Amino acid sequence: MKNTFKTTILLTILTVILIVFGNIVGGKNGMFFALMFAAIMNLGAYWFSDRLILAMYRAKEVSEADAPRLHRVVQNLALKAGIPKPKVYYMNSPSPNAFATGRNPAHAAVAVTEGIMNLLDEHELEGVLAHEIAHVKNRDTLISAVAATIAGAIVMIANMVKWAAIFGMGHRDNDRGSNPFALLALAVVAPLAATVVQLAISRTREFKADASGAQIAGSPMGLAGALRKLESASRLVPMGANPATAHLFIVNPLSGRSFLNLFSTHPPIKERIARLTEIRPE
Repeated sequence: MKNTFKTTILLTILTVILIVFGNIVGGKNGMFFALMFAAIMNLGAYWFSDRLILAMYRAKEVSEADAPRLHRVVQNLALKAGIPKPKVYYMNSPSPNAFATGRNPAHAAVAVTEGIMNLLDEHELEGVLAHEIAHVKNRDTLISAVAATIAGAIVMIANMVKWAAIFGMGHRDNDRGSNPFALLALAVVAPLAATVVQLAISRTREFKADASGAQIAGSPMGLAGALRKLESASRLVPMGANPATAHLFIVNPLSGRSFLNLFSTHPPIKERIARLTEIRPE
């Protein structure tokens, strides 16, 4: 409940940043444009984000005959979670990782890499997939897509404002938009704030999925053990992932290049493990 409330507040802040930014840049017309732009992008994210993500990582759907172990674990966890069985995808990557996508439990998919299948034992794999099933059940895949879309809209508008300020094309009917230096400052601060809020949403949902996944699996120890292995393995073999989609994965696919916790899409693994070990099976 605490994480849900925090996510709602953060999404509200992100939306307010977009509206205020649009208002400062273009007055009422700018605010209306920002809202319409966000609405269109959110609709696109709702309907097409899963297909785009799966295509981006060249994930291939695998049949039960081709991956019986993987299908068995996903089927059992989906039954425990009370949701339809997600489609199962495989990524030909040595980097150990996994993610879930889809607009709702009826249109969901889980994808795993070759690396994670080779690294984890059955108990640990169950913990990871329970985490991903929890994301599906909690509709985190949609929440993350919406947050990323709004933040992306702010960044796109900021880029347009930056070039407008550089070439002296401020909004002349509005004193707030006529100062190119103020516009440049705004074009830097707004997307930075939006990114920080988006990453905070991602970290909040990761903690929630860890806890929910532990309940679905019946124990937190499988995921805790998996995270210990993944922490070192993902650093040794980082994934060539798009930073815009890094929040989807079970561990940060860019961990080999990350340098500030503030700008990490995931909470520290040590903190995740510590919270998991505090969970007592019901």
